[in-house]
Amino acid sequence: MTGAGVFTASQCDTRRPMKKRWVLDPHSGGTKIPDAVQQETTRRLLAYAAKRYKGRYARLDIRFKGQFCYIDAYQEPDKSQKPYPGSGETVAEFHERLRNTPIHLFRLRYCGPHHGPKCWSLGFYTYSHEKYEPSFFRSGEMYGTAEEGLDVGAVYLEG
Repeated sequence: MTGAGVFTASQCDTRRPMKKRWVLDPHSGGTKIPDAVQQETTRRLLAYAAKRYKGRYARLDIRFKGQFCYIDAYQEPDKSQKPYPGSGETVAEFHERLRNTPIHLFRLRYCGPHHGPKCWSLGFYTYSHEKYEPSFFRSGEMYGTAEEGLDVGAVYLEG
């Protein structure tokens, strides 16, 4: 520093490598979800959804791939909805397509058993970007239960 608040070019050289630091990132990595955890998570989510969100969905699709658990919902279409003019679809075909189009709710990342019951991080599906974005649970925490994740993703089930 040459004067109060003035830096020389050598002091501001950004080409020098920075030290690597370990940072806790709940939205990267993860652990492959064991079969027993998959079965327990599916059972718990279906029971919680039936109790808390009954009537807001026709069925839930819970699937696992690697460290991820994806949760989609399907809804019955409103019978008053009609296909767009010129689409070539009949009303029955239109309703069948809507009935079989998933609503992506959220994605959970399994962080391993060392986190206890709050062993999941949350990715909220954004339709504006058509991808899962890192999110926090309603409690403001980075880790939570599968049921807490459903409470966040269920915003798409609100009428």
